[in-house]
Amino acid sequence: MKRQLLVLVVRWLLNSFGLWVAVRLFGTGYNDSVYTSNLQVFLVAGLVFSIVNAVLKPIVTILSLPAILLTLGLFTVIVNGIMVYISLRLTPGLGMTFWNSVLTGLVLSLVNYIVSSVLELEYSNKGASRERL
Repeated sequence: MKRQLLVLVVRWLLNSFGLWVAVRLFGTGYNDSVYTSNLQVFLVAGLVFSIVNAVLKPIVTILSLPAILLTLGLFTVIVNGIMVYISLRLTPGLGMTFWNSVLTGLVLSLVNYIVSSVLELEYSNKGASRERL
């Protein structure tokens, strides 16, 4: 349970960082008058993105399965962009066009892939060290 909570917090923080990078690169703007701190806005956005990804993404992926199969998986980039777009629309103070959201989805997919790889590598190394004992 502790490990799952730690993974959730790490993903949340890294999603927030990935959103910050993507908004700085592709975003159409950050409205500083809504929040007093950049950190607050991006932490909220990272949390909203994590929740949207956990709840809505499986449903959208299943509904778009024919398009995903037809494009040999390339449509998942659009699905990720839709998740980012919805997350940023729900977060006050951040704005981005749909196509920039697709690019942001690519950045966040890369961040999540790296996090998953590192956490899986750490988990497998702990398992290997336990077997040696």
